Amino acid sequence: MNTIVYPPWAESMRQIFRAETINQFIIHGNIHDVVPHKDGADISFVPLREYLSTVLFSPFEVVIHYDRGQGIVILKGAEHFFKFLRIIDKYHGTKYAADAGVTGEKETALGAPALLPRSPVTAVELIDRFINGVITIKEKQSSLGPKSVAVIIDYAHFVVPRSDVVYLSSDIGSLLIKILNWAEDPSISGANVVTCLLSENLLDLNECIAGSSYNAKITIDLPSVKELEEYAGAVLKDEPALSSLSEVDIPVLAQKLLGLNRINIKNIIFKALRNNLKMTHKYLTQLKKETIEKEAMGKLEFIESKRTLDDVAGHFEAKRWLREDAHLIKKGVVSAIPMGYLITGRIGTGKTYLVQCFAGECGIPFVEMKNFRDKWVGATEGNLEKIFSILHALGQVVVFVDEADQATGRRNSGGDDSGLSGRIYGMLAKEMANTDNRGKIIWIFATSRPDLVEVDLKRQGRLDVHIPLFPPVHEQEKKELFFSMAKKLKMDLKLEDLPTLNVKGPVGGNEFEGLLVRAIREYELQPENERKTLPEVLHKVSKEFKVSAHTTRLELMDLLAVKECTDARFLPERFAKMDGEAVERRIGELEGIA
Repeated sequence: MNTIVYPPWAESMRQIFRAETINQFIIHGNIHDVVPHKDGADISFVPLREYLSTVLFSPFEVVIHYDRGQGIVILKGAEHFFKFLRIIDKYHGTKYAADAGVTGEKETALGAPALLPRSPVTAVELIDRFINGVITIKEKQSSLGPKSVAVIIDYAHFVVPRSDVVYLSSDIGSLLIKILNWAEDPSISGANVVTCLLSENLLDLNECIAGSSYNAKITIDLPSVKELEEYAGAVLKDEPALSSLSEVDIPVLAQKLLGLNRINIKNIIFKALRNNLKMTHKYLTQLKKETIEKEAMGKLEFIESKRTLDDVAGHFEAKRWLREDAHLIKKGVVSAIPMGYLITGRIGTGKTYLVQCFAGECGIPFVEMKNFRDKWVGATEGNLEKIFSILHALGQVVVFVDEADQATGRRNSGGDDSGLSGRIYGMLAKEMANTDNRGKIIWIFATSRPDLVEVDLKRQGRLDVHIPLFPPVHEQEKKELFFSMAKKLKMDLKLEDLPTLNVKGPVGGNEFEGLLVRAIREYELQPENERKTLPEVLHKVSKEFKVSAHTTRLELMDLLAVKECTDARFLPERFAKMDGEAVERRIGELEGIA
C-alpha cells in the first residue's frame, strides 16, 4: 500500500500525467529548496532533483538529468543508456561508450558529471535519439530495451533562453524545436515518456516554450507557516541548545521567518546554534530582511521606520485616513482595506516621508520595489516574477513604488523598448487587480506626475485611494513644516528659533531642508574666534533664501494631484472650490507653457 504523501505541486503533476494528455512539465518558483518526502510516519527533506528521480519518477526505467554545467548524467537505468551509446558510437564514430569504459564500471560511470556531452546541441540531440529509441521499442512491443524514460533539464533557461525570434541562432532554434516536439509529437506524448524543465522564473524561458499549451506549468511556492513549522520541528528535534538560545518557540519561529525557503531558514537557525548566538526577535527579523533582499537581488528593500504619522507636519486629513487604515490592518478587517494608494503632489511635499511614517504605524512588513528593469532580454520580466513570488510568501506586506511614473511602464511604448514597458505594465496590472490579494499585498505608488501613470493601473480596484499632498501656504503651516524638517535633521532648535521667511505662496519641505542644510554648512565653516549661534546663522541664511523658480511646473503638479484626488476631504480650501472643468482648463494652459 502506497503511504507516500506528495506535496500539492507533485500530486498535480501525477494527476496530469495519469490523464495521458500532457507529458512535459515546466517546474518553476522555489526550485532550489529541499522538498518534504513523507512516507508513512517518516519525513525527510531532499533536493528537488533527487526527489524527482527517486520518488516522483521512480516507476520509470531510465531517468536522465542534464544541465550545461554537468552535461548528461544518468540517474537511473545507466545500463540501457550505455547500450544506446555503443550503437551511436558504431554508426557515428564517437567514443561515448569507450570513455565510460575507462573506469572499468561502464554503466555506473554514466552517473558521473562531465563524462557525457555538455554542449546543449549535442546533449539534446543524444537525448532526443534515445527517446525515439524508447518509442520504437514500445511500438514493436520488444523486450530488448527500456519502455519508459524521464528527462530532467535543469537550469533550462540557459538551454532555451528568452529572446526575440529574430535573434535566434540556428542552434537555439533546433533546440527549441526538439524540446517542443517532446511535448507536441503524439507518438511521444502517447508513450511512457516524461520531460521536465526546471527554471526558477518561468519568464526566463523562451516564450515559445513558456507560452506553449502543450506543456503544464507547475509552480513550487515558498513554504507556508504550517510547512515551515513542520520543517523547523524536524531539523531541531535533536538540538538541545535550542531551549537556551531561542527566545521564541517553533510556531513563532515559523511565523517570523515566513517568506524564506527551508534552506535559508536552516542557515539562519544553525548560524545561531553553532555560534552560541541568541535567537531574539531582533536577530530573526534582521537575518530575514538581509536574506530576502539578497534573494530579490536588491530589487526589494525593507523599510524599517521608527517614525510614525505624528512626525508628519500638516497633511491632517491624509494622516487621519492612513492612521485609520493602519488600525484596520492591525484588526485584520480585510474587506475594508484598500487594494492600494496613489500618493501625488509636487516635488517636496513629503510623499516618500509620509509613506515611511505610515510604515511605522502599520506593524506589517513594508518593502520598497527598487529598479527591477534589466538590459538583458527577458530579465526584467523574470525579476518581476521573482518579486511577486516573494511578496506572496510574506503573507501580508505593503509594497512601495516611488517615482511610479518611471517604473510602471506603459500599455503602448511605441516600440522604443521592444515592448518591454507594455509587458511590465501587463504584469503589474494583473497582479494588482487580483482581489485575492486584498489585505495581503497593499500597493502604494508615489509620483509627482500621475498623468504619466496608465489610467488602468491607477483605477479603483488597483489603487483605490488617491491622496494628494500640497505644500503649506499659511505662515503657521510653513513654520510647522520648517520645524519638522529641523527635527528630521536632528538640529538643536526650538520653534521660536526659526525665522519667518519673507516668501509669499507655497514652500516645499525640500526647500526648507535645503535652507537648513546651508545653515549647518555655514555654521560649521565659521572661524573659531568669530562663531555665531546656529539660530543666528539660520536667520542670516534665510534672508538670502529664494524659492524655486519653476513655478509653472510646480503649479501643474499641484493641479494634477487635484485631478487625481478620490476624496474631497484631502483638498485644501483653495482647491476644493475649483470645479473639474476649471482644473482641466488650467492644466491644459500650463502644459502648453511648461
